[in-house]
Amino acid sequence: FDSSEATLARAGGKGMNLARLTRAGFAVPRGFIIATDAYRQFVNDNRWLPAILAGVENLSAEDSGALERASSQIRAAFSAGKVPGELEASIRAAYAELEGNPVAVRSSATAEDLPDLSFAGQQDTYLNVIGAEKLLEAVIQCWSSLWTSRAIVYRIRNGIDHGEAALAVVVQEMVQSEASGVLFTANPLTGMRSESVIDATF
Repeated sequence: FDSSEATLARAGGKGMNLARLTRAGFAVPRGFIIATDAYRQFVNDNRWLPAILAGVENLSAEDSGALERASSQIRAAFSAGKVPGELEASIRAAYAELEGNPVAVRSSATAEDLPDLSFAGQQDTYLNVIGAEKLLEAVIQCWSSLWTSRAIVYRIRNGIDHGEAALAVVVQEMVQSEASGVLFTANPLTGMRSESVIDATF
């Protein structure tokens, strides 16, 4: 999280903001970012991109059946994919530095948390992941969640090129928290940027 390379293009919105918080001195739980380069390598090595783009070409945001079928086919292909050897070794080495502690495996899209767009909830997150094998499975599931029907629809409606979409993955140590919540820097009900809202629970 202290890498200067944690940019929006390489780390996605979530990863970039975690790096910013870390550099600012906040108590961010330990972790690392699997950059968008890794997603592209995984897709290219498995030679899927032409088939993926053909599958989502001309889809309508209103045709839920076609969207679900396309998503299911793409995600099934991802599940059967193999992480390239050198990339897998890097992920295992970074995970070993967290001493086997449970981690959250969090999607971080390049079109996420932008000033005028938010992909919140569009891609998947996996909690309490333990062990390198489970971690690798969760990483692939995060990558494939770039192709959920809801994420495909969001890109269609906002004019985002499917071929340009990429996903980083944040792997972050779980915290035994006393409370959890989210801070909205604008009131989510009214859109007022002069109001902040905290939604929290024990």
